[in-house]
Parts: sequence; C-alpha cells; structure tokens
Amino acid sequence: GNFMQVFKFRGIDNCFIAELIKDDSTGVEYGTPIQLFPIGEVGKTTSSDSATDYADNKALIIINSEGADEISLTGFGISLENLALITGKKFDKTKGLFIDTQREVKYFALLYREKLTNGKYRYVSRLKGTFGIPDEGSATENDGTDSTGQSLSFTGIFTEHEFTNGGSAKGLIIDTQYEGANPGDFFTSVTTPDTAKAATTA
Repeated sequence: GNFMQVFKFRGIDNCFIAELIKDDSTGVEYGTPIQLFPIGEVGKTTSSDSATDYADNKALIIINSEGADEISLTGFGISLENLALITGKKFDKTKGLFIDTQREVKYFALLYREKLTNGKYRYVSRLKGTFGIPDEGSATENDGTDSTGQSLSFTGIFTEHEFTNGGSAKGLIIDTQYEGANPGDFFTSVTTPDTAKAATTA
C-alpha cells in the first residue's frame, strides 16, 4: 500500500479520550470523555492500496481501499492511570503502581481541537482506534526543565456500525469556519455523524 502523510498540526489545546463500549449493527456507545494530557502536536498518516488504470492513454490512479489512520500525538505528562487505561495495563491507585501486564486491547474515541490561523477552530473526533505503547524521552537534567515529552500512536479504524449519515466511519471534523458548524459540548460526549447538529440561527 501507499502511505501519505496527510497533516501535521500544532496549536492543539484539548485532547480527550472516551472508551468505546459498544460498536455493532445496532449502534455505538462511549464512556464519558476524560482529558488525556496536554498536547503539542498531532500528525496523521493514512495507508491506501491503489492501482494504475489507463483511459484515453492517460494514467489514472484508482484507490481500491483505504486502510487505518496512524495518528501520532506528542505531549507532556500523561498520568500512569491514563497510561494504564489506554494501553490495557493495570494501575493500582492506592499504591501508585503501574503494572506492565499482558495487555487487554481496548478501543477508544480520540477527540481534539486545533486552532486555525484565522482564530477559528476545527474539532476532530476519531471514532474508533487503539493506542500503541508510548515512547518517552528524557534529556539530561540541566538548569532548565527540558523534557522531550511523550509520543503516543493511535491507530484509527472504521466503525463496525453503519451510521445513517455516511455509513461506517473513522472520524468527523467540525470546522467553525462554516456558519452551520456547531461543536456544542464536544468534549463531554462523543459526537458521531448521527448526533452532530447544525448551529441554530437566532
């Protein structure tokens, strides 16, 4: 397959996750979103399988299928509790103990907001995915408080559920540059293609 680096955004000021509890033909259900960690940058790569076809002696690229999205998040100071949650490990709060057990794969929605250069916002909801084990780097201690931060990878896939508005989906974006955009309570519950509402005009 081909891999295309689609975007790399800075200016992300919120990053939440919500556990995906149900995803089947009858619907999707999520837990309450919780803040993951302060985030600095998001990158996204999408894989696709393509073939070359010819019409009128001109080469055309035909996209046969779209694979998973690989989303990289760079931020600082993820709690051990959240780290255990997203990686399917165990955390004992009473002892402050992170236990690197055999992982239990869980699916999550990933929610974040990016600020555009014109001051408007784009709200992004990735509806289903799993987190990879993060890398953490520490620079040698110096007079400053340098930290190289943590990198998380999120593999976004299509939902099993077919939404009325759009079928199976990997995510959605609400862009407030458009008059009808209504992010509503974006970080208190997961917005799906079927629950998104248009802005009401007074």
